[in-house]
Amino acid sequence: MLELRGLSSGYGHIRVLRDLSIEIGEEEIVAIIGPNGAGKSTLLNTLSGLVRASAGRVSFRGQDITNHPAHAIVRMGISQVPERRQIFESMTVRDNLLLGAYHRFRRDSRLAIYDDLQQITEIFPLLSDRLGEPAETLSGGMQQMLAIGRGLMARPRLLLLDEPSLGLAPLLVQEIFRVIAHLRRQGTTILLVEQNARAALRVADRGYVLEGGRIALAGSSAELALNEGVQRAYLGASGGSGRRPADGWGGKPTVGPTQATSATNC
Repeated sequence: MLELRGLSSGYGHIRVLRDLSIEIGEEEIVAIIGPNGAGKSTLLNTLSGLVRASAGRVSFRGQDITNHPAHAIVRMGISQVPERRQIFESMTVRDNLLLGAYHRFRRDSRLAIYDDLQQITEIFPLLSDRLGEPAETLSGGMQQMLAIGRGLMARPRLLLLDEPSLGLAPLLVQEIFRVIAHLRRQGTTILLVEQNARAALRVADRGYVLEGGRIALAGSSAELALNEGVQRAYLGASGGSGRRPADGWGGKPTVGPTQATSATNC
């Protein structure tokens, strides 16, 4: 569904992503894990058209979408749920959800859009009784549900999730990841950027470790979860500090040909 080849991007003269090559198949959940500042959010913003690529190519369902404007990318079927939710706090929960379907109002019937809104409240029952209330009155967990619901209202083929568990209590984290697994079963492809590596690898099919703007490792979720370096750096094993271990990763998750060089060099 999505293919990145040699992608580089950043802000002004600062290059954040360097020669990334990633693939996402239909109805997969692919996780991107790595330390703060690795370029994870920049990756999603580049895919969404919010940050321009300086090199490389992004293909979505066989079509080159490199540096397409953000509104065009949404219409093509890619929707992003941003880090820290970024909801419209003074607007009602209902209007926040309807804004997610903004580009559909000229194409789809109002009935279809409101049917989708009903489905969102079935996925997130806690929102159903709060539709007429300002979004700022919701708890942090409910605001995250609202942000995901708003993204789904665009009817995306590919959903980009940026740190959906950030700042949430453990029970709400479990609920968010339960919904992520449910969405994949319903046919939504998901690219998941997540600091909670353990939860991300538990729900994902495959994963990439992003460090310093490059792919350091790639493999199935099971392979990454068993990798000694990943365990110590991101899963809290052996007194992990959240940093890459000094003595190397240990173990060799399966990497595709486009990731092999980066995995070796990092």
